[in-house]
Amino acid sequence: MMIPVRCFSCGKVIGEHWEEFEERARDGEEDPAAVLDDLGVDRHCCRRMMVSHRDLVDVVSPYQ
Repeated sequence: MMIPVRCFSCGKVIGEHWEEFEERARDGEEDPAAVLDDLGVDRHCCRRMMVSHRDLVDVVSPYQ
């Protein structure tokens, strides 16, 4: 599915950073840690959500 708007643990808004993070960190072009630092995502829980998210919209959409 799509990335949640807020972090599950702390409630900080992280959804606004997803598109830029995905573009910059895709295929190893940039280090994901450096991208998250640049975007201001400092908390470990928020970083976990960004790094471990798998976009499944294309997989699920035919079944709706």
